[in-house]
Amino acid sequence: MKKEMLTGNTAAAWGARLAEVDYIPAFPITPQTEIIETLSDWISEGDMRTRFVTLDSEHSMITAAGAASATGVRVFTATSSQGLMYGFEMLYTVAGWRVPLVMINVARGLSSPITLGPDHNDILAARDTGFLQIHCENCQEVLDSVLMAYRVAEDEKVLLPALVNLDGFYLSFTREPVEVPDIDSVRRFLPSYEPSHAFFRADQPMAQGVAVLGGAYYSYFKYQMHLASQQALGVYKEACREFEKEFGRKYDTIEQYRLDDAEYVLVMINSFSTLGKAAVNRAREQGIKAGLLRPRLLRPFPEEDIRNALKGKKRVAVVDQNISVGKGGILFSELASCLYNEKHRPLLMSFIGGLGGKNISHEEFAFIFDQLIKGEEAEVETPHLLYTQHEWEEMQKLKEIAGRV
Repeated sequence: MKKEMLTGNTAAAWGARLAEVDYIPAFPITPQTEIIETLSDWISEGDMRTRFVTLDSEHSMITAAGAASATGVRVFTATSSQGLMYGFEMLYTVAGWRVPLVMINVARGLSSPITLGPDHNDILAARDTGFLQIHCENCQEVLDSVLMAYRVAEDEKVLLPALVNLDGFYLSFTREPVEVPDIDSVRRFLPSYEPSHAFFRADQPMAQGVAVLGGAYYSYFKYQMHLASQQALGVYKEACREFEKEFGRKYDTIEQYRLDDAEYVLVMINSFSTLGKAAVNRAREQGIKAGLLRPRLLRPFPEEDIRNALKGKKRVAVVDQNISVGKGGILFSELASCLYNEKHRPLLMSFIGGLGGKNISHEEFAFIFDQLIKGEEAEVETPHLLYTQHEWEEMQKLKEIAGRV
């Protein structure tokens, strides 16, 4: 094992290299391109024995990835933002094929207006496709999550493709110390792929339908996918235990930060969770019993683990780095449905921040905790958009300039 300073993108590339993938269909898009550039360099230098093909679009790329995986080889690919949207049709298709490929999404806000900053509308738009979803806070998690994604996706009880998400720019181009495991350790944790795909094995209890006529048949195969995704919860937990034994790093479906005695809880995902942890520390210094819950696994959704983690908490602020236009925060809705039938559920409050990569400041986190402490007496507007006075004034200046043009 060696420790290197790696960007999030390079950590993702190392995950694919250590997984000894057989095939990489690729198409460039900012801020993901560094991943496929790195892999292409390694292949051309002879460091990887992998077939690398540049396709003409993300739609073709995902199609090729699914077709190759169906033949029984280990497949890796990566995209971002509009690229994920361009290939969106094929996400549903390859998930229905039950192919255990792994795809990285480097999160970036969606047009329009166009931006290069990250938020999570791209990856969360894919939550109903059938892909598993693992969300990463730091560069080490990116490498580790690629290995774990293959371990879970290829399990015979699952056989579903997986998305591993990291934030563009904040993580994709940020260098952090990353432990790169040796190949022998990885092979013990992730053996070579022995395809037992349902498409080729009619004797397997897993079922796949490429084309059906009639809703009864369609319902059967869709529900098979749902059951397989639920099975992935147990498979993921077992993979976490084996990963800790082999590499010493501990993961779970969720991360609980200073949550044991917390009364006021932030719920956040991905790299901005680091900002949330710093805010929790500041709140603790002020005598506020604060904590943070970070889901790592969003599909399947770890409902039981989340309910147990939030049991006995007074109030919970869900900080969504996304917006479902006309509804509000996506993660807030998921938490609300998860806790709805709990007899003594905490008060839930919704906050939207970080859209397009906008920073969430100390003042905005202080506002969140102020609202949590007020509880039912807080502002009734929901969701709260996190936006500073300075940002509002700058926006008004730009509007004034635009009005004079």
